[in-house]
Amino acid sequence: MLDSKMKNTLLALAGAAVLMAGSPVLAQDTVPATPAEATAPAAEGTAAAPAPTAEAPVADPATVADAVGHGGGGITPISMFMDAGAVVKVVMIGLILASVFSWTLLLIKMFEFGALGRTTDRFLEAFRGARTIADMRRVATSDDFDGNPLADMAAAATEEIELSRQAGLSVTGDHRDSALHRAQTAVAAVQAGLAGRLSGGQQFLASVGSTGPFVGLFGTVYGIMNSFIGIAESNTTNLAVVAPGIAEALLATGIGLFAAIPAVIFYNYFNTRISAYGTRSDGFNAELINAISRQLDKGA
Repeated sequence: MLDSKMKNTLLALAGAAVLMAGSPVLAQDTVPATPAEATAPAAEGTAAAPAPTAEAPVADPATVADAVGHGGGGITPISMFMDAGAVVKVVMIGLILASVFSWTLLLIKMFEFGALGRTTDRFLEAFRGARTIADMRRVATSDDFDGNPLADMAAAATEEIELSRQAGLSVTGDHRDSALHRAQTAVAAVQAGLAGRLSGGQQFLASVGSTGPFVGLFGTVYGIMNSFIGIAESNTTNLAVVAPGIAEALLATGIGLFAAIPAVIFYNYFNTRISAYGTRSDGFNAELINAISRQLDKGA
């Protein structure tokens, strides 16, 4: 009897254990996760993370510099000139030579006008001390005043009077006015060439002053055009790479202005000096004719 109860109890406990082992809750705790369930969190994590984007290749500065045509190192006017293209170099060299010639011309004409002013002062002092037409002629043809424009004017006038006398023409009395007219014509012929004698080099200064900026601008446009072509080929807008080419191009305009500005200043300055000397020659012309007229009235 007891044995049968014991057996029933054991069977009940065994059945309960079987039922507990087969329940869904215990099965979830004990059964390992399936491959699909194990990969689910990984799939969710992959979906949550953004997909990596492909980055554009970064150009090597050295390669880009070679493509544009400029190396590294510090940027100086000499290095910009050396790295510039052939056309830009020709423009720069031409403008530099024009500037050198302008400064050389400045020094030459400064010495010329300085010597001309001193010689003219000495001639006028000697001329005003002459008492006869022969004295005027002697002073005007002196080697000390050779090439002086005012001395040449006085020499032409007195020579005309002397030639009239040698030809047997009367230069006094009723023929005084005709003699003065011939003398004045001879002076006018000398004075007509005065502007040409003093304006030597002015045309060159005017040309440099007017065309220098445009020639430099041509070099700048050509250089910038080449720089942008290099930028397009290298596919970069890195300022450290494109700046040297643009700087080289702008250097051409800078040299053009450097050549043109002094040329314009010199041109205006020498034009003023030429005009002032022309006014001085006009005054001497009147003084010369009056002096000759007095001597003719005296019968000298």
